[in-house]
Amino acid sequence: MIGRRALLGGAAAVVAGAGLALTPVWRSTAEPVDEAAIDEAAIDDAAIDEAAIDDAATRLDGSLVELRRDIHRHPETAGQEQRTAELVAERLRAAGLDVTTGVGGYGVVGVLEGARPGRAVAYRADMDAVPPDGQIVGGPAAAHVCGHDLHTTIGVGIAEVLASLRDRLGGTVVFVFQPGEEALTGAAAMLDDGVLAGTRPAEIHALHCGPFPVGRFATAPGYGLPGQDRGTVTLTGPDAAEQARRLAAEIGGLGTVSPPGSSADLERLVADIQTPDGPLATFVFMRAAVSEAANEVAVSYRCWPEERHVEVRESIRRLARPYDGASVDFPGGPFPAMVCPERQGQDLTEYLRGTLGADRVVTLHAAIPFSGEDFALFLDRLPGTFTFLGVRAPGSALESSYPHYGVFEPDERAIGYGVRAMAGWLARRARTE
Repeated sequence: MIGRRALLGGAAAVVAGAGLALTPVWRSTAEPVDEAAIDEAAIDDAAIDEAAIDDAATRLDGSLVELRRDIHRHPETAGQEQRTAELVAERLRAAGLDVTTGVGGYGVVGVLEGARPGRAVAYRADMDAVPPDGQIVGGPAAAHVCGHDLHTTIGVGIAEVLASLRDRLGGTVVFVFQPGEEALTGAAAMLDDGVLAGTRPAEIHALHCGPFPVGRFATAPGYGLPGQDRGTVTLTGPDAAEQARRLAAEIGGLGTVSPPGSSADLERLVADIQTPDGPLATFVFMRAAVSEAANEVAVSYRCWPEERHVEVRESIRRLARPYDGASVDFPGGPFPAMVCPERQGQDLTEYLRGTLGADRVVTLHAAIPFSGEDFALFLDRLPGTFTFLGVRAPGSALESSYPHYGVFEPDERAIGYGVRAMAGWLARRARTE
């Protein structure tokens, strides 16, 4: 199991502004899951099955595609998700969920209580669009090029499917529609607003669009996405600007990976993250640039495993030492990595392979170096899963399914695949013997 949360400077790192210790709460307080309680042998004939889910989803397929297109036509960036939130709340209320709005900004929470005994589990979907400066060869306006329009639609679809089967649903499913993921502010805001306090779910799960063939899923037990650390090196003296340029180049040399610059690079990246003990088993993605002040080097980096933050910070300090008067400042702890618990990830892998077939499920063996996720804050509180949903259309370029590219154009059939797979998974995780 990948270790959790390095100690920086002898003290446990804390997420800036969120008040969250970086040791996962669930690791010390969560009750162990009684897997026998959700074993297939213990499920009676009245429980929700795949055929019932497929029938319910088939009735919704058309309206869900229209919902996605509506959200796509009206992208709203972090903190501006009012219209999207209203659409979500309206659909959830119509399905009979208990809905709360205004959670952590424009966050929406829908609670679906089944008619049968069980426990509470949660599902999170992010709603915000990508601003122009977050797009890769994108346009001048905000756009849904990270797939959050699909994520939101799938979350609504899962809720509607399970609501239509409420009489056979065991337990409670809590649907968390999160604002502000692109700004890495929404999860912390919802947690600060007590999003988990009332229902106290035992687990939380999520999907994210990924560059895999439509209809396939990529699970990530023990892996996920890196966190991010930021710092500043300030230099003094009459030649500070020249020293800053030299130091920026030296710090940049700590990096071991570079962003993909071509389709071939993207294909290699997708292959590498599926390779056990491959080239991305460990990495540092480093950015170091001279700031507008000319005597400062702005540093931003991601690394894996996350314990390497200590090592990378020390390497930056070591490189700065020979420069007279240089001062290195890391104002807080790194934003945490999102690390998917192995047990739940393996359970999901087995479930998907059993229901979809082994050829429809791949397991990742490395983190993607260039992206982060504030779902990390939920997984620091609860065990759960974060799974990539394939959205690449047959014959399309990989860029069309790789989030944040301006040409991102996911295959809408992924909506139905996501709804069916996650509705079954959540129903299974919520029920007990």
